[in-house]
Amino acid sequence: MSDAVSALEGAREDGFATVEELGLKGMITLRGGLDTPEVGAAVEAAVNLAVPGRGEVLIADGGDHAVAWMSPDELLLVMSYEEAEASLAGMRDALQDQHALVVNVSDARAVFQVSGAGCREVIAKLCPVDMSPGAFGPGQFRRTRMAQVPAAFWMPDDQTVQVVCFRSVAVYVFDLLRGASATGGEVGYFG
Repeated sequence: MSDAVSALEGAREDGFATVEELGLKGMITLRGGLDTPEVGAAVEAAVNLAVPGRGEVLIADGGDHAVAWMSPDELLLVMSYEEAEASLAGMRDALQDQHALVVNVSDARAVFQVSGAGCREVIAKLCPVDMSPGAFGPGQFRRTRMAQVPAAFWMPDDQTVQVVCFRSVAVYVFDLLRGASATGGEVGYFG
C-alpha cells in the first residue's frame, strides 16, 4: 500500500491573505437522525464535541477536532488523518442499530486555509455568501459554491477561513483562492 499524500502537498501562496493547503485531514461523513442520543454519543466519542445546530461548526482541541452541520441529517467530523479509521470503526459499532451511514471521506477531500486580515474578502470574491463580520463569523459554517465547484467553509477565528472541497478539484480551488488573494487585488470592503 502506498503512503497517503495530500492533494497539493502543502502548497502555499502569500498575497494580501495567505492561502495554504493544510495537508491530510481525517474526515468522516455521518448521515442519520442527528437528534438521537446514539448519534450524539457517537459524535462525542469521536471528536469530544456535541452535535452542532443548523449552520454551525464546533471546534475543540485547538482546532484538531471539529464537527460541522452539513444538512438536517448530515454532519462532517474533522480530526487528524491518523484517527479517522479508528473513529470510523467506533462510530459504526455505536450506530449499528441505528438507521445511519458513516463513511471515511478523508482521501476524497482537500482542506485549505486562508489567513490574514483579507481572508473575508478572498471568500467574498468567490462565494455568494455575505462575509461581513455581522453576518458570518467563528462558529458558523456554510456549504456553497466557490466559483464553479461545491465547497464548504468555516472561520476558526476572525482572521482565518478553512475551506473543504473535493480532492478532484483541489488545484482549481487553490488557483481560485490564490488569484482572489493576489497582492494588488484588494478591494478593502471589509476594512
